Amino acid sequence: MSSSETDTPSETGPASGGTADPDARHNAKMAKKKAARDKIMAGKAGDKGLVIVHTGTGKGKSSSGFGMILRCVAHGMPSAVVQFIKGAWDTGERRLLTENFSDLCQFHAMGEGFTWETQDRARDIAAAQAGWAKAKELIRDPAIRFVLLDEIIIAMRYDYIDTAEVVAFLAAEKPPMTHVCLTGRGASDALIEAADLVTEMTLIKHPFRSGIKAQPGVEF
Repeated sequence: MSSSETDTPSETGPASGGTADPDARHNAKMAKKKAARDKIMAGKAGDKGLVIVHTGTGKGKSSSGFGMILRCVAHGMPSAVVQFIKGAWDTGERRLLTENFSDLCQFHAMGEGFTWETQDRARDIAAAQAGWAKAKELIRDPAIRFVLLDEIIIAMRYDYIDTAEVVAFLAAEKPPMTHVCLTGRGASDALIEAADLVTEMTLIKHPFRSGIKAQPGVEF
């Protein structure tokens, strides 16, 4: 074999920068992926106020809703929170928003606790109805861009608030550019069907089952 044959690297080997080069393969793959993504995005047009549902048995429904509220604050978007059921709690998100961002986010804690705490169904219904009245007022205001209805799905599931009324109101009276997020386990089929974005949090493991109580910063 001649020296020229032994000294010349393979045209398909790593030294040539050909297809065997992992960096080249990666770049080609990403370029193809970007082209496909750009094509998809080219078909998207316009903005829309979304109806968002966070439901399921897992933790994170309210936390995700408040995460979006903080994004709105960061973007200078006027927003509002109506807390149903657990509105009587002293939570970290409530402290943060009311003490630091009240100019951008209204916070209305309308609930008085879970049913087993109040032990008064009529009182629970009255509180939920008051919360829903405030929610409708806030949603109708076109200056408010995002409204979080925290734990309203619980109130709907207990029939404190009529689900059909909520769905009809969102369809008929929500301004086109207003986002509304509803949280709570047990969302009905009608609400899920009406929503634009639905996420179900699935419970896999929770410390409460191991005898650990709710922790500040994690749960509230």
